[in-house]
Amino acid sequence: MAKKVYQGETNDKERSKQKLINAVGEVLKTKGYAGLTATNISKTAGLSRRLITMYFDSLDDLIETYVRNKDYWTEASGDFSKIIEEKKSLNSKEIIESLLQNQLHYFYNSTEMQKLILWEISEKSKIMYEVCEDRERLGSKIFELADEQYKNKDIRAVTALLVAGIYYMVLHAKSTDTLFCGIDINEPEGMKRIKNAIRLVLEIL
Repeated sequence: MAKKVYQGETNDKERSKQKLINAVGEVLKTKGYAGLTATNISKTAGLSRRLITMYFDSLDDLIETYVRNKDYWTEASGDFSKIIEEKKSLNSKEIIESLLQNQLHYFYNSTEMQKLILWEISEKSKIMYEVCEDRERLGSKIFELADEQYKNKDIRAVTALLVAGIYYMVLHAKSTDTLFCGIDINEPEGMKRIKNAIRLVLEIL
């Protein structure tokens, strides 16, 4: 006989909190960062908006909780600690290439992360500032491995251009029906060309 789950006040609170956190992601996907209002989030969660301030310090606290729990950049890197361990016999180029390829794949398929990047570059906010700082700390660990190999070459600047290119090409592909430099990454052949280009740039460097 299955054990009956206690439906008490604590369980109800935790379920409601999670519904609100999940609702932030749904609103972000459908309405963008400008749609992250208490009304939209509570309506999507199917809960009273007063629960936002009851369970979280503020609306910003709820949104920050969602962003931090989601941890997009660790997911986008493909768990770089695991990659480094698996590829420790390889050099920095293979590690950085793997991370960039993972980021391209994840960013292309994550509507929520696309909306977060648009938010990041559209307006200043405490939440996104702290998220950017976390991302920089993550990146610094990767570059510590690469700096030794690329002593006289600015691997950080090259990677910055590649990441920025990934962001722009994906956002462009998702928002328009036009080509970019004759390439459509919504098509498998176009995506393949960009992946090959990432590899080529690192090989040349």
